[in-house]
Amino acid sequence: MIAPAELAAHYSRFRVCERLLLTGHSHQAWPDVARDAVIEAWDDAASEVDRKWERAAAKGDRLRAGVRTLLDDPGSEVALAASTHDLVVRFLSALDLGRRPRLVTTDGEFHSARRQLARLAEAGLDVVRVPAGPVESLAERLAAEVDDRTAAVVVSSVLFETSRLVPGLDQLAAACERRGAELLVDAYHQLGVVPLSLPRAGLAEAWVVGGGYKYLQLGEGNCFLRVPPHAAGLRPVVTGWYAEFGDLAGAPPGGVAYAAGAAFAGATYDPTSHYRAARVLDFFDEHGLTPEALRERSLHQRGLLVEAFDELDLPDDLATRDREAPAEAFGGFLAVLSDRAAQLQEGLAAAGVHTDSRGRHLRFGPAPYVTDEQLRAAMTALGEVARRLG
Repeated sequence: MIAPAELAAHYSRFRVCERLLLTGHSHQAWPDVARDAVIEAWDDAASEVDRKWERAAAKGDRLRAGVRTLLDDPGSEVALAASTHDLVVRFLSALDLGRRPRLVTTDGEFHSARRQLARLAEAGLDVVRVPAGPVESLAERLAAEVDDRTAAVVVSSVLFETSRLVPGLDQLAAACERRGAELLVDAYHQLGVVPLSLPRAGLAEAWVVGGGYKYLQLGEGNCFLRVPPHAAGLRPVVTGWYAEFGDLAGAPPGGVAYAAGAAFAGATYDPTSHYRAARVLDFFDEHGLTPEALRERSLHQRGLLVEAFDELDLPDDLATRDREAPAEAFGGFLAVLSDRAAQLQEGLAAAGVHTDSRGRHLRFGPAPYVTDEQLRAAMTALGEVARRLG
């Protein structure tokens, strides 16, 4: 795989050589070809006007193909949307919540699911929130909550606060199948940094939601929902007109038709995001940025961050980390635990180090274009900020 310093040359617009961007878990830099794609979208609109949609559709198809490759799932139905929230709502609207009013989730889900499920609980649905920790038993504890009234389980494959991979999702999938419940896996913090093969993971019958804003470098507007084969025939209540696009002429009077393989499609959208995604996916292919290669680099980079953090020898009551789980149990970022995480983040920002914090978790997210020297510099800055606070 191309070396970080050499790869960084392709991200000149984001100035990755000049800035310490440790936001790889949240907003990775975009390669320069992404800007070319935005201009291409504009030029296609200018030259083709309303006929641009044929070209735009090809970009959407490229994104779907990329998703299928990432999931090792050729031929699956992939619905696209601007946000994962849009897709989760379409998914929920396809469930028989009148007959099965129970939803099971964790208290460690990202806000797009957390907020919506909390609001549904206020509206009268039975929403069960299982503590995310300890993560080693999370899948088992979720499975224990699944009963004949459960419509779905919603869980992340990598927890967004701690970076912990959730083990045992195959067993959870089996429990859902036995009870007739659906399993929705949020893989946003996995794809692009930890390889995921749905067949090998035992998730062939799971729904999978994710997007390109983080590790995939696709930017906003490139979210997807993988629809499992058994979902054929479901009719989501929240439905856009693209869901009958393949059969507009045959739509029954007074009825709502769903085109085969497109039941969870949306409606008219800004295609610029798909142009950007298509170019970046091609860029990844051209430079050998495969899931396996990205995982190898991620493990090296996170390991370097861990080593440099430990060398700071900070007091545990100021900043510490999870030292019990092995490196392979984590996703793509290092979570530093501190009651003063927000202050540490602010101090790092003032020192030119871009990170973020979620509650007590200060998150350092490397990316494939970040050099070892930059990672060490970031941790040196953390030590200086911590000493000033301490």
